[in-house]
Amino acid sequence: MKKILVTGGTGYIGGRLVPRLLQAGYNVRLLVRNPAMLQGRSWLPQVEVIQGDALLDADLETALQGMEAAYYLIHSMSSLEDFQSRDRLAAGKFGLISRDAGLKRIIYLGGLGNPDQDLSPHLRSRHEVGALLAAPGVELVEFRSAVIIGSGSASFEMMRYTVEGLPASLCPLWVDTRLQPISVRDVLDYLVAALELPADKVESHTIVEIGGADILTYHDMMRGYAEARGLKRLWVKVPLPLTVCATWLHWITPISAPLARALIEGMRNEVIVRDTSARQLFPSIHPRDYATSLERALARITADQVETTWSDAQMSATGDSVPVTLSTREGLLLEQRQQFTDLPTPAVFRVIASLGGKRGWLFFNWVWAIRGVIDRLFGGVGFRRGRRHPADLRIGDALDFWRVEALELDHLLRLRAEMKVPGKAWLQFELLPMPAGNHLVIQTAFFEPKGLPGLLYWYVLYPIHAFIFSGMIRRILQAAGKPPSAGEEFDG
Repeated sequence: MKKILVTGGTGYIGGRLVPRLLQAGYNVRLLVRNPAMLQGRSWLPQVEVIQGDALLDADLETALQGMEAAYYLIHSMSSLEDFQSRDRLAAGKFGLISRDAGLKRIIYLGGLGNPDQDLSPHLRSRHEVGALLAAPGVELVEFRSAVIIGSGSASFEMMRYTVEGLPASLCPLWVDTRLQPISVRDVLDYLVAALELPADKVESHTIVEIGGADILTYHDMMRGYAEARGLKRLWVKVPLPLTVCATWLHWITPISAPLARALIEGMRNEVIVRDTSARQLFPSIHPRDYATSLERALARITADQVETTWSDAQMSATGDSVPVTLSTREGLLLEQRQQFTDLPTPAVFRVIASLGGKRGWLFFNWVWAIRGVIDRLFGGVGFRRGRRHPADLRIGDALDFWRVEALELDHLLRLRAEMKVPGKAWLQFELLPMPAGNHLVIQTAFFEPKGLPGLLYWYVLYPIHAFIFSGMIRRILQAAGKPPSAGEEFDG
């Protein structure tokens, strides 16, 4: 049984690749900075997890020891800093240490684009990473892919929110750029198949360009999406500056401004398959057309079966912690805050489970009360319902203008909003054990917007929500460090 290392296992592609490798019978090891990011994956008990940073030599040496092949799925594109230099550093280290560890093959997923043309910084960096991985001499199979069509991918989500949310919109001229979009399922098929390529068919640096069955423009893709959803949309093409496009997309989609800018910069380059190596090396793989890929992605979203999303990898290859994350998952906007604590889990959960009612929400209770009054004015349930018991909770309990939707003692509490909002909202608390013996408290506000009013509601109120929720998680930990007062014990 081959031993395979996967880097980027918490990301969009890596999270889908791992179960396919396991199904194919491979022995899989993951290198991840934060193992907590893998919680909830059904395949987690079947893999070996190494906690470490891909920029630290010792961590790479440990992860690569005894491995026969490795997937390099690390990317720092969403970083606010110079992602090109960070990617160069990470790729250079990985190539050298892979050689010293005796690794036989590296499989890398990069981006399409003619290297003889003026590529965007993002695409140029993708090509440089491939060259750096191959330089030390380990056999490298580099796949260069166009836009990936799949539920939860960054490009797909950017298109989905744009088409769904705006009946009419100005579009930059680059929407007429040609590309060859490919289904995420086809990408995964290529990645898995690369492990079994015979050595005599692989050069020291084998570049394989992959794309779907259709050559389209971005305008064609948006029009195809609108038709599939039965939407009538109007797009007017105008010469919009890059900065304006990136800012606009940041506000109407969940994509961050740096990521939107990187994606848009790449859209000025044609990404078309120019050679036939994929057909020659993988004759059994027949890429799907755009309509089929789109249908599959929409079906997964409708059925709430999105396997991974672009926002899953919340830690970059730099090792920098991201305590606050604003992103999307399965069509939901979310704001997530994380705090480490040495306090006992029961003490923290007791405070979380006693929120609301007479105790309040621990931080600026008068703001919560005003929100309840506003809700009553618009015909909502308001803030008067309180709670059934000061400490005891059950699934289905009303809790001010929330309702308890999920409850796992000392682990999880999820509340569903019943106030009047242009969409659906949830507030969730999770307590996760960490390898060092402490715990991670994760507080997440989810919102499913209903059209443009929902998006405006989310972004207009975000500064207030950020202030309230950051204060609340601090107060929860402060309260958990104090002895409980009489009658506060949570009995499940």
